[in-house]
Amino acid sequence: MTDVVLRTVDLGKLYRIGSELERNRTLRDTLVRAAKRPIERIRHPGAATHSSRELWALSDVSFEVQQGEVIGLIGRNGSGKSTLLKVLSHITEPTRGRAEIRGRVGSLLDVGTGFHAELTGRENIQLSGAILGMSRAEIRAKFDEIVEFSEIGKFLDTPVKRYSSGMYVRLAFAVAAHLDPDILIVDEVLAVGDAQFQKKCLSRMGAVSSEGRTVLFVSHNMGAVRNLCTRAIQLEGGRLIRDGETADVTEAYLRGAVGTESADSIDRAVRALPPQPGFRLDRVQVEQDGRWTLSLLKNLPTRIEFSYTLTQPIKRFPLLFDLMDDDQSILFRSRPDDSEESSWPSEPGDYVSVAWIPADLLSARNYELRVTILAMSWPSPSDSVQRLSIPIRAWTAGDPEQIHRPGESLGKLHPIIPWETTQLSSDPSPRGD
Repeated sequence: MTDVVLRTVDLGKLYRIGSELERNRTLRDTLVRAAKRPIERIRHPGAATHSSRELWALSDVSFEVQQGEVIGLIGRNGSGKSTLLKVLSHITEPTRGRAEIRGRVGSLLDVGTGFHAELTGRENIQLSGAILGMSRAEIRAKFDEIVEFSEIGKFLDTPVKRYSSGMYVRLAFAVAAHLDPDILIVDEVLAVGDAQFQKKCLSRMGAVSSEGRTVLFVSHNMGAVRNLCTRAIQLEGGRLIRDGETADVTEAYLRGAVGTESADSIDRAVRALPPQPGFRLDRVQVEQDGRWTLSLLKNLPTRIEFSYTLTQPIKRFPLLFDLMDDDQSILFRSRPDDSEESSWPSEPGDYVSVAWIPADLLSARNYELRVTILAMSWPSPSDSVQRLSIPIRAWTAGDPEQIHRPGESLGKLHPIIPWETTQLSSDPSPRGD
């Protein structure tokens, strides 16, 4: 029987939204506040007090993790995943309940977690090892392996404050994964690295679990979760709502993600995008048969409309979209200058551009429409690129529940391919012996 290395019991974490920082108040401050309170209640009878503006980031979360398990934590942004990992990493204390952890924990929650910016990479490796409770001999034994994995050997004696975000992640993950933690906790921070390094990290986490150690992995990449994890836990609104086989939990999550989006929520997401100099995206609409929808019939063409404003002449059109599958693989990319029948605008004004996904192209499965706004200048830093992700679902008419499940041999696309058959003879010729 395997041993339980992590157990949470009715775990809860409360945050007070907008509350004022506590400070030492004089008698005068206290009297003034007491005098103002009745007047404020009369002027704003419906206003919430600071004490009522509370958010339970975690609420009654209970589960157990056995030694050697690889657990995927999934959920939408704000569901409580990162808060849970911070509690388990002893970064923050729970408001109620308890977390029981047996063994040494190695965490990678943010870029450069646990690093001191003024210290070099070499010194931070030694510091992280000491924090984990390792001896100098143990750190020296793993040192060369950490440096080789991180691929930053020539910058080892440079202060990490001069590292790029990618270099930070390489070294931070190498330290967390190689200093023999009993429980390795990794948040979505791996998304910062390049594709090759992400594969390297996933391989390393698999090796860690094969050595009998435990991995808690948070990611929005369902393909990585399914490939790495044997079990998945879904959080929603700070509560644990699903815990079970990875394929079942991720499929239920992906189906639910489509249902939570609406025209209003997408409009809000578009308005939240920082405008690029000279370009502003105003609206994105997905339509079939003249109606707004994110649940698409496979046999109908899909109309994608982009409304935007140009405030200055441009030389390069910044808008494109990718169709992604639920493994976050790009199935195809489209932009206006790829089409011979469409010319992109270059002068200031309000515009509408429409793209069509042809009928009988999609398979019955979940997809993601990822809209990208490139920077107007080239080359440009990656943080000036804006992205908007819209979950969509394709299904067969009359059977909206017919959706691809992980493990089924169903293609990511399902186009109707033309076939032609020609009869060569009405009397088949006999074969020779």
